Amino acid sequence: MDASEPEDRFFVYLVTNRPRGVFYVGITSDLVKRVWQHRTHQLKRSFTDRYNLERLVWVEQYRDVNVAIRREKLIKRWRREWKIDLVEKSNPDWRDLWEEICF
Repeated sequence: MDASEPEDRFFVYLVTNRPRGVFYVGITSDLVKRVWQHRTHQLKRSFTDRYNLERLVWVEQYRDVNVAIRREKLIKRWRREWKIDLVEKSNPDWRDLWEEICF
């Protein structure tokens, strides 16, 4: 890879509709664009659109897409309580992290 090329970045993230609400676990290489799609309901009739999942509450970054995919699949299989604990460890107030990623 040329030193002037941007590093690959992949994000595993959780969006919800409210603290301890419905969860969606996703993966993307463009976090700002993907969360914006959730927030503006561009993904019509999707799970996130139906349940109004607009609040980004947790994110992890990876350089290796395969590691990110494994992490996403693992979290999707987790119990609900484990997902709540994951969010509350880094974001106990369930703040929407949107402004932190886009500004």
